[in-house]
Amino acid sequence: MIQVVGINFKKNGKVYHFSPNALELHPGDEVVVETERGYQYGFVVTDPYEIEDRNLKSALSNIVRVATKEDKKKYEKNLEDEKKALKKCRDLIDKYKLNMYVIDASFTLDRSQLYFRFMADERVDFRSLAKDLANVYKTRIELHQVGVRDKAKEVGGYGSCGRPLCCAKFLSDFDSVSINMAKNQNIALNPSKINGACGRLLCCLKYEDENYQELRKGLPKVGKKVMTDQGEGKVVSVDILRGTYRVFIPDVGMIDLEKEKDES
Repeated sequence: MIQVVGINFKKNGKVYHFSPNALELHPGDEVVVETERGYQYGFVVTDPYEIEDRNLKSALSNIVRVATKEDKKKYEKNLEDEKKALKKCRDLIDKYKLNMYVIDASFTLDRSQLYFRFMADERVDFRSLAKDLANVYKTRIELHQVGVRDKAKEVGGYGSCGRPLCCAKFLSDFDSVSINMAKNQNIALNPSKINGACGRLLCCLKYEDENYQELRKGLPKVGKKVMTDQGEGKVVSVDILRGTYRVFIPDVGMIDLEKEKDES
């Protein structure tokens, strides 16, 4: 087991594990952390807790210190300069007529790197763009292509449920969502019903999928032939939540059955 603390770098951003480095930390604290990109300003979102080493997705970096007033001042200055850098980058994109859309820009705390995230439908040759940006800001420039889900998270909006988009409200990680999750829940495979604002499968299909898989156990699939007390019939519908299914039997008609209870 190893002690970690959860850190993110922006509101509702992805939560990363860092070593508390013997510091007393609580949610809401502001800290300086060491990352592959350099020193960054982060926000504590969990109390320190223990996890197994094997659950770490990458090498554990340290929290360097609790942020000082000087760190806070640098961070706030970077936020202002990031807005200007974003505008400058978009102007250069227009100049070079590149088919890409820049979502945001971010400096490391020590300004050793300026990082841009962008969307594009295809591969983009942005070498001239990166060179011009490096000449303007005198630091290392990195441009990273992201997907439509990241864009939806930045823009926000409302889903078909009438609530703010989960990705913009609280989701910090994007789990894999498959069409089988919609099938497991007996949802009509209509793109307008199962796709979110980003055009990809709804993230919420994942939320209850495990429960539906458990409830589905013991229920036959639609189309399967089953033997009943009144003869052999064909399953025409399944109600997962009620644990029932409907069977059509020739010369008898429709009958409703319940799945067998698990006595264990």
